[in-house]
Amino acid sequence: MSIYANDWDNCFPRAGSLTSKWGTTANWQADNRSNAFGLKSDGTGGSATISSSLYLLVKYAEVLPKSFICQSGDLRAKKFNPAKYGVRDKEFEDLWDFGPEPAKHCSYSYHMCYGPYPLSTASSDPGQAVAVDRNPWLDPYTDTTGFKWNDQTKTGGRENIKGYQKGNSGLHKREGQNVLFLDNHVYFENQSFCGVKNDNIYTYWNGSDIRQG
Repeated sequence: MSIYANDWDNCFPRAGSLTSKWGTTANWQADNRSNAFGLKSDGTGGSATISSSLYLLVKYAEVLPKSFICQSGDLRAKKFNPAKYGVRDKEFEDLWDFGPEPAKHCSYSYHMCYGPYPLSTASSDPGQAVAVDRNPWLDPYTDTTGFKWNDQTKTGGRENIKGYQKGNSGLHKREGQNVLFLDNHVYFENQSFCGVKNDNIYTYWNGSDIRQG
């Protein structure tokens, strides 16, 4: 991640254009960036998945797709193999995303880069969370039934502990998640509100309690 930022004016990976929205990748096997993300003729607009931004590390930083699988906790994600999707004439670096079903080939969540405040090593807080084990709210295999953000009791019996742990990633038995911070350190956090000023790393802040999103 740091190598990429050093090569790209301190900016972290961000697929598409500066005005692309979070959505789907138009054509993950396209021959050029415009077709891959559905950009306009002037190079603006389009949409991209979060995983396509991570895939830029495959294209430009020599990271292998297998590096995006959590070997210790994610038993469902499989190493990306383009041949399984009928693509046999291109190398990994020729593509733009982890196939048509990227969630099956990437275990990690990445900060929301499609917005007014993308991460930069030059201007962002070193305590900012950059990447983390998969978001439980976007993971079809993770049960968040009954979880309430205003019930974060971490004391008492086993059920209380299991309750607040529902805000954690589904990997690692809901005990916490590995978080990569901007200053390059990785820490296993046992709660999801571990960002700057206790920001919840899995949710979008609505202006109220930053721990809830």
